[in-house]
Amino acid sequence: MKERKIDDAGIMLTPGSTYRIKSLESRESPLITHGKFLGYTAIAHDEGLCIELDSSHKEFAGQIRVIPVHVIISIDIIKATEKEEKGTPDSGTMFG
Repeated sequence: MKERKIDDAGIMLTPGSTYRIKSLESRESPLITHGKFLGYTAIAHDEGLCIELDSSHKEFAGQIRVIPVHVIISIDIIKATEKEEKGTPDSGTMFG
């Protein structure tokens, strides 16, 4: 197993990485999403993850699914990309 280095910032979701996300759909069964993380979006006062669905979603492959953060049960990191270093400091995410 490959040893992973975790820096002081911890593990971050990075655009372009591939994830398997389990989220609430109903009491009986969770919704499983496989795909590439594109970034975050605002849904009213909540945040959501934007995931480009992969071929395992058949006719929905290539479409974007927005998953509200508060319904996420777990996130499996399938393939992580390196965080891009910016020349300017990150001002953070702020939704009004």
